[in-house]
Amino acid sequence: MAKPIVAIVGRPNVGKSTLFNIFANSRISIVEDTPGVTRDRLYATAEWLDHEFMMVDTGGIEIETDDAIVVSIREQAQIAIKEADVIVFVVDCRAGMMKDDEEVGRMLLKSGKPVIVCANKADSPKQEMEGAEFWGLGFDTVCFVSASNHTGLGDLLDEVVAHFPDQSTLGQDEEDEIKVALIGRPNVGKSSIFNALIGQERSIVSNVAGTTRDAIDTPVTREGQKFVFIDTAGMRRKGKIDEPIERYSVMRSLRAVDRSDVVLMVFDAVEGVTEQDKKIAGYAHEAGKGVILVVNKWDLYEKDNTSTLRYTEMLRKELVFMQYAPVVYVSAVTKQRIHRLPEVIKYVAEQNAMRISTSILNQVIEDATAINPPPSDKGVRLKIKYVTQVKIKPPTFVFFVNEPEIMHFSYQRYMENKLRESFGFEGTPIQIIVRGKQDEE
Repeated sequence: MAKPIVAIVGRPNVGKSTLFNIFANSRISIVEDTPGVTRDRLYATAEWLDHEFMMVDTGGIEIETDDAIVVSIREQAQIAIKEADVIVFVVDCRAGMMKDDEEVGRMLLKSGKPVIVCANKADSPKQEMEGAEFWGLGFDTVCFVSASNHTGLGDLLDEVVAHFPDQSTLGQDEEDEIKVALIGRPNVGKSSIFNALIGQERSIVSNVAGTTRDAIDTPVTREGQKFVFIDTAGMRRKGKIDEPIERYSVMRSLRAVDRSDVVLMVFDAVEGVTEQDKKIAGYAHEAGKGVILVVNKWDLYEKDNTSTLRYTEMLRKELVFMQYAPVVYVSAVTKQRIHRLPEVIKYVAEQNAMRISTSILNQVIEDATAINPPPSDKGVRLKIKYVTQVKIKPPTFVFFVNEPEIMHFSYQRYMENKLRESFGFEGTPIQIIVRGKQDEE
């Protein structure tokens, strides 16, 4: 299910990036007193009251200027506004109402989106009183906060999540569907594979990188199984994302991954694995999606009897965090092995949604500890009391132990390998959470 998107907008130097860094729990944006420092949208996942959402930081909006960079920033912010579910409109209590605040406010009113005015730098009751003029912008909610003092932020986030769609009612009629996102760099053949899978020319196919601008959904039924294939724009390196429309496409692509069940990570057989491929694959891995590595243009690759084996070894070496993902070699042009993809997708979706009973799970863990006893530290040996699966998509297991700090990463990896050895989980990441005795109840 796609995460709601929250865009932080406003004129320059009102504290947007400071708020973004607090919500994202890290210093992702550059924070400086010079207006215009944030020149690109930045994205991060945030969480509040069991709601997970994507925060989008934007450059400051200046209305009356012809400066090329400022105009580009304004276009970027407008794109973020178009895609957002909720907008946080940041203003400055110290500076008071400015002409650009009024212009931005009018632009946001036209958007029809839920807008929360965040009156920042309200460091004292006097400044909060002076900030009452921001009610005149015409929005229903004004929250007075101080990003530097971390005050009022909880109330602001309460208002943000109150505007999210009711998650309990979403997707109830889609349980039998498998949503499949095709992702990868531009021009690796995603749209050609997409067209081959759905059996019609739905996406534009061109040798020009970045032809596909939006994420396109197409429902298809194969042997009784419903699929929804999502073709996405190619994700370029940040430095090469020059056009506002391409930046918008990256946002749509990340959202497509979020709402998918299975991701087809498409590579160009001739070009091999690039650093950008690793970043794109890493996003799908961290999102807990089922993943299939699809090597396209296999008809153009110079092969011998060991080519497939050697190429797979290279993929495993380059994508060390994704050893679990099956590899399918295809050619969208000749349709080679394209017919295999629906079957593999269905299998990986099942693996991603697999649930193991607690009794069987604990028997496997008991056998694993007998073969390789848990580590010890300063005379205290790790004891795994019991294990339970708490979630699917991805399969998530909680290990209750006596001393969580002794559960080394290497032993967690050993346990993950044993779970895969016993149950499969092919094509899906596994999450292991370690809890101490105090967390059992």
